[in-house]
Amino acid sequence: MSPFATPRSAAEPVDHLPYENTPRPVAAMAARYPNGLHIATHRHRRAQLLYAIEGVMQVTSETGAWVVPPTRGVWLEAGLDHAVQMSGDVQMRTVFVEPSAALALRARTGVVDVPPLLRELIVAAIDVPLDYAPGSRDEHLMQLLLAELNSVPQLPLHLPWPRDARLRAVCDALLASPHDDRTITEWARQFGMSEKTLYRGFSRETGMTFGRWRQQARLLLALKRLAHGEKILGVALDHGYRSQSAFTAIFKRHFGVAPSAFYN
Repeated sequence: MSPFATPRSAAEPVDHLPYENTPRPVAAMAARYPNGLHIATHRHRRAQLLYAIEGVMQVTSETGAWVVPPTRGVWLEAGLDHAVQMSGDVQMRTVFVEPSAALALRARTGVVDVPPLLRELIVAAIDVPLDYAPGSRDEHLMQLLLAELNSVPQLPLHLPWPRDARLRAVCDALLASPHDDRTITEWARQFGMSEKTLYRGFSRETGMTFGRWRQQARLLLALKRLAHGEKILGVALDHGYRSQSAFTAIFKRHFGVAPSAFYN
């Protein structure tokens, strides 16, 4: 099950094969998806950079989820099983990178910043033909795109997902009620575990403490709401914070900017 919302609809398959089978190492395509649409679990032979000009993407795998706000991107390593959920109408741009070319990059699966130069290169790459000529301007553009990909910083927008069924049930409950402020002792009791078992399970399977995981989940859920223009105070209260200032302080400590500045 996805760590986030249940999809309302499923996408028709998009023909990626021309972009994956081109003899050139880099190819780019554009697509538009409506709000709530879900692309079921699948994989690609090539590595991918997914970038949304508008809308929020939630990318999930067996081991976790990434929330991808507009104007950010997510790098997916070749062969990764993943699903994508759209929140808001999404204008997606996808860059496909041949595995041999991707190996030369330092990029690892995760959400990345997309600076202005990389953004313009992605937009320009959409118009590059799949069989661009070696030594041409188009090839130089694609090579520059790869070089820029190698230098973008990753962003802390990942929510790791445990394997244990009981821990997953706890995670589902936390995501369904992000305002719920019960202690780890109370959550452990509800799911028939000791506090020590729950604490150790989270640390072992997610690399986070229970409290840190809950905070990360709240922040990522809040990001989705903020992306659609909702008021900061309402988002803060709905996600378990006692005031807008408390939410802003934690948000700024985690992301480096205030909620009001994140999408600017």
